[in-house]
Amino acid sequence: MGRRILNDALRTMVNAERRGFATAKLQPISGVMISFLNIMKHRGYIKNFEVFDPHRVGKITVELQGRIKDCKALTYRQDLRATEIEKYRTRMLPTRQWGYVVVTTPNGVLDHEEAIKQNVGGQVLGYFH
Repeated sequence: MGRRILNDALRTMVNAERRGFATAKLQPISGVMISFLNIMKHRGYIKNFEVFDPHRVGKITVELQGRIKDCKALTYRQDLRATEIEKYRTRMLPTRQWGYVVVTTPNGVLDHEEAIKQNVGGQVLGYFH
């Protein structure tokens, strides 16, 4: 169920972007989802997000920027070594110019560029472009 929560939230954001909405409400939430959104915010794909009532079911309100074309979470969480991340990125993302693969590592949840810099591998959570 936890992997489905992230996928549902990302699909909600993509659908809101396609319909031209300024915000998207995500519910229920998880810690992994918050980490994923932090990476999207850091890379400029969303403006900001607010977490309401994180101790219960919780809600997140995301301010969209209009840059998200596609965003998916993987339900099978494939293991990758640090040397395999670049190959995986070229296979999954449409071009080299934009998009990020999000990986959960022993150093936390990182995008593919940070994981390559830190030379750590892990499990692929999903990707966005």
